[in-house]
Amino acid sequence: MKTQDKIKMFKDVFAPKKDEKVLVLVDVPYKHIKDNKLWKDRRKMAKEWYNTFKKMGDKSGFSVDFLEYNATGQHNSSIPSSVVDIVRKMNLVIAMTEFSATSSLAQVCKKKGSITRCASMPMVEKRMEETAFKADYSQVKSFAIAIEHMLNDSVGAKVIFSTGDVLFIDLRNRIAESDTGDCSQIGQCINFPSGEGYEAPYEAASDELEEFGESKTEGILPVFYDKEIVKFIIKNNRIVQIVGNSKKAKDMQGFFEEDDTRRNVAELGIGCNPKAVITGNVLEDEKVGLHIAYGMSIHLGGKVDSDVHQDICYSKGCPVEGTTVVLTYKDGSKTVLIKDSMLRYDILG
Repeated sequence: MKTQDKIKMFKDVFAPKKDEKVLVLVDVPYKHIKDNKLWKDRRKMAKEWYNTFKKMGDKSGFSVDFLEYNATGQHNSSIPSSVVDIVRKMNLVIAMTEFSATSSLAQVCKKKGSITRCASMPMVEKRMEETAFKADYSQVKSFAIAIEHMLNDSVGAKVIFSTGDVLFIDLRNRIAESDTGDCSQIGQCINFPSGEGYEAPYEAASDELEEFGESKTEGILPVFYDKEIVKFIIKNNRIVQIVGNSKKAKDMQGFFEEDDTRRNVAELGIGCNPKAVITGNVLEDEKVGLHIAYGMSIHLGGKVDSDVHQDICYSKGCPVEGTTVVLTYKDGSKTVLIKDSMLRYDILG
């Protein structure tokens, strides 16, 4: 991406203003957490973005800082409190990390009295400057808002996978949101590159169980790990069983036994960035189409706190595809949102 194109993108998406404080944030290898080439390249990319912001700031009157912190080792584990304290004092934070800090940053942005807006970019790659970053974000915004409205109008979603497995996701009593690629206002926390509508499923928390009953989320979630498929059996919005005889299946069974909150089905997401491509990088893969997450949901409007939020992508080109997603509305009518593993842009306006 040429410098002038990058500056235009920064202005369009982040809109840094005079007297604001901008922070470029990265995590670094720590103890047993080993470095890798993509991580090194990401830190180099972060420096390039810092330098571009610095040049803009020198002209426009905003300041720019660069901060490193020790990696957490797991996506959406809490970042150090000392880092959170610094983030709270910033107006705009660009987090280009190996391990996602989205949940920690979102809580800072959404806290009452916050002055902060954030763009979380876990596992971002330089090559994305030629794919998802080049999207027409006015178009992406329109698509994302349309999906948000459709999810808000829905009471459930039926997902059929290329494996033949089926999962019903209960969408009652939750509010959908959209990630439009706009990070210009206080309180916003976006993933970037952007483009999705998403909703936390109904989890039947203790304060809503009596009125609304158990969650209707139920079925099978097939997950691909290193040439094999492990199946998560889901009931009442929780992963209750792991099916598989491999070492990975046993490892995942132990993983969920370590912390019961990890069993929560945390998100139904529908990516809508036409320039995003499937490469195996979740940050971009999830912007192509269907993704489902387990673990923490409080940062998405759900009721479950956890030490993990893990997205699994099912777009066309993924090892397992979500071939069909059908939304059901309160009046019983239905909309096919994903057909043949691809988002139906034709119904998004």
